[in-house]
Amino acid sequence: MKLTGKEWTMIAAILAASMLVPVNSTIIAVGLSAIASTFGESLSQISWVVTVYLIVMAVTQPIAGKLGDIYGNGKVLMAGLVCFLVASIACAFSFHPLWLIVFRGVQALGGALMTPNAIALIRFTVPRERLGTVMGTFGLTAGLGAAAGPLIGSLLIGTWGWQSMFWVNVPFLVFSILACIWALPATARKDRVPLDLLGSVYLAVGFTLLILLFKGQSGFVSLLMVLGLLISAVLFTRHERRISEPLIDFALFKRLPFVSANLSILCSNFVMYGILLAMPLLLESQFQMDESQIGYVLVALTLSMTLISPLGGYLTDRLGKRPMVITSFVLTTIAAVLLWVVIPMGSLSLVVVSLVVAGVGCGIGMGAMQLSSLDAVEQEKSGIASGIFSTFRYFGSMIASALIAITAGSSFLFGCFVAAAFAGIVISLGIRKHPSAESQRAA
Repeated sequence: MKLTGKEWTMIAAILAASMLVPVNSTIIAVGLSAIASTFGESLSQISWVVTVYLIVMAVTQPIAGKLGDIYGNGKVLMAGLVCFLVASIACAFSFHPLWLIVFRGVQALGGALMTPNAIALIRFTVPRERLGTVMGTFGLTAGLGAAAGPLIGSLLIGTWGWQSMFWVNVPFLVFSILACIWALPATARKDRVPLDLLGSVYLAVGFTLLILLFKGQSGFVSLLMVLGLLISAVLFTRHERRISEPLIDFALFKRLPFVSANLSILCSNFVMYGILLAMPLLLESQFQMDESQIGYVLVALTLSMTLISPLGGYLTDRLGKRPMVITSFVLTTIAAVLLWVVIPMGSLSLVVVSLVVAGVGCGIGMGAMQLSSLDAVEQEKSGIASGIFSTFRYFGSMIASALIAITAGSSFLFGCFVAAAFAGIVISLGIRKHPSAESQRAA
């Protein structure tokens, strides 16, 4: 089955817009000093423009996915595009740090509305035999966006100032909005059910407290946060089990392939982001490298990861999901072991080889993991499944960040990466090689 011109246009619009979400997650890192200087604030205060983006993205994606399942994925995607556009312009015009922080949160809300619904629309549009390839391309654009963010930011800031980091979003978003107006398919009318607002509040409070715990707090504050997290978790679980249309259907977590897919992306992102965050510290201390040299070395990981993603998607269509996810974690385990061994040896060439292996390992199974999550649920639950998957992805990154803050420079860190990668091999055994009969009927 071939895609029509409208369908290709819709996919191009989705990929262009979705790439902006990781770009805006990483591009801001190189602009913090310039923003702090403009407003006369400390870096610790300005860093909230990063933290708020992370919190809102992680907290709201399951809710955004559920909204798409209720009101239509196309409508929610369009709302996210418009929200991201308006917030980007507002960020560029910021006259106070609080204004910038607030609209960075609104920008993240737009990104959260876009991501799970974009994936759901791809599932509805792309024939099953080509879905792995398109998911691999989706992973390629996301990876390129995250990797290119700091480079794009440094070029823009040097020429036009930090405001240009937000203006660069505008042409891509305008294209995506116009293309989606023309190309988005008409969706069948759904039986409207109310959004679980109270459940959304409990979930948002719990996730926010969990993320802030990962950021590091004093002992007493951490204790209060843990208490609040436990209370919100109990209230959320109790509430969801009592209502007819819960925000998160706990029955999904009784499906082994769904749980395996989500735990797989958590382990994969934990290793990938852990290596990305740990390597600058180790390259500086072990090899006396400066920032620009470190950047060139890390390209070995990011470039290999992004370039291999489409091939991973193509092979997923041919070989099945489970073999690709297992291959991903086998390569990642080998890379983590190599880095654990070669860094103390002081061999930079072997470090680069190890990073290439890590990049290939992380990239080759990413599309298969996403597809595994979708194949485990009915089509009408694609939005919430994608939102949960994205949240697990963020949690992997946050756990890695917290662990590095505690163990930076310790060999124990790479032991954790090896353990997580090996755990991924075991977890991936729960992934179905081919779509379930249930998901094929739904398609």
